[in-house]
Amino acid sequence: MPIRDLPPFRSLRDFLVHLAAEDDLARIAAPVSLVHEMTEVHRRVLAGGGPALRFDHATNAQGEHIAMPVVVNLFGTTRRVAAGLGVLPEHLPDLGETLASLRGPQPVTGLRDAVSRWPMLRAALRTRVRTVPRPAVQAVILRSGDVDLCALPIQTCWPGEPAPLITWPLVITRPPDTTAGDIAGINMGVYRMQVLGRDRLIMRWLAHRGGAAHHRAWAALQKDMPVAIAIGADPAIMLAAALPLPEMLSEMSFAGLLRGERSRVAPAITVPLMVPADAEIVIEGWVSATETAPEGPYGDHTGYYNQVGTFPVMRVSAITMRDDPLYVSTFTGRPPDEPSMIGEALQALALPLIRQQMPEIADIYFPPDACSYRMAVVAIRKRYPGQARRVMAGLWGMLPQFSYTKGIVVVDDDIDVRSGADILWAVSTRADPSRDLMLIDRTPIDYLDFASPEPGLGGKLGIDATNKIGAETHREWGRPLAMSADISVKVDALWPHLGLGAKP
Repeated sequence: MPIRDLPPFRSLRDFLVHLAAEDDLARIAAPVSLVHEMTEVHRRVLAGGGPALRFDHATNAQGEHIAMPVVVNLFGTTRRVAAGLGVLPEHLPDLGETLASLRGPQPVTGLRDAVSRWPMLRAALRTRVRTVPRPAVQAVILRSGDVDLCALPIQTCWPGEPAPLITWPLVITRPPDTTAGDIAGINMGVYRMQVLGRDRLIMRWLAHRGGAAHHRAWAALQKDMPVAIAIGADPAIMLAAALPLPEMLSEMSFAGLLRGERSRVAPAITVPLMVPADAEIVIEGWVSATETAPEGPYGDHTGYYNQVGTFPVMRVSAITMRDDPLYVSTFTGRPPDEPSMIGEALQALALPLIRQQMPEIADIYFPPDACSYRMAVVAIRKRYPGQARRVMAGLWGMLPQFSYTKGIVVVDDDIDVRSGADILWAVSTRADPSRDLMLIDRTPIDYLDFASPEPGLGGKLGIDATNKIGAETHREWGRPLAMSADISVKVDALWPHLGLGAKP
């Protein structure tokens, strides 16, 4: 299949035009406060599977109108996430297979095979970026004393939070041994940022993230790190930044693959970095090698407030923007929230990549209600004793994000990993606590998980709920009950004559 069902979206505005045509964008004319009110409207609309929202009359804490419109709930449904990737929801698995084949291509077996792979080769060529001389995002340039973060419509999402918080930033960094134009070395991540004043932010990133690793490298040289923050980029770039990509794969390059068109970039004004040319807003500056500040508490995807932590401070050197820019925001909280919806939709992309390393995996599910990645249910085609434990260990070591999955249940491929009833039946009939629990302590865990005994260090639990074979058991294993096929056919034919309504 082609890698896209939909035309490329070069900018956020292109995507919003598409959503409006699909009747999946609502414009709000009534005044809505950036302090708590916008979060509650967003939360209710998202929970109901509603449209993306554009607030045209946001107001600040003083009740003053903010001229810049605010867009929220951009990826609040699977359908919109799929559209951002350029496909219909039912084609997400096909897109995942295509991406997996590009990552690990097979040898060409002949001319016909080579010709059939031309669309994938053409897609791979789109990972190169295109430099734009006069980018739309630099139509307005604010430097030095003209910089004022407080003029942006930045939300305060939950009661008790200490200051406005930038919640959908695409934070662009690079290591010190690269040049400004080295796209392959760029990392783009989504890290929340607390506003400290007109030109100061707190950069909150966890130790395993790419931006934090780059900062450690700059700090080791006793140098401040250049940073650019894009707000309101095209959906391919936004979703690429949210994906758990391999560390050596640039999000900007990957976005070109998703978009079906090379990413457009431009040099930043005051820092040596390349930025998305068609973003709505870019905040430029330097993250200090030494200065830190206490951040939080803020509401997070766990459904709780985080504890206060110390993180580096960024000083803003410039803000550039388009004419009449749009500001993109979101909230995080107990699922469902926007990150959990994105995570659920992107699971279809991850499965083919996971199967490349562990082909025995038939399906995998990260339940959104378990904060997306903290628990996983894995169905395998079991062939040998101990295979479930091998799969658990393999998943925990596959990607940095999977190291934060603290519970894995492994089942056979006759179990629906999305069915709570199926999973409970498998755990209660195929697992014994004295034999089938795999417990690991003092391993990396989500810093935000206050249930762990130490910040960032906790345990993992694996449950082998598969049928036991070979040396795993010395007892005769049970056989599942099942009605014979001929009786099922006979009852299907008899059902209309029983007066019991529709056939179940």
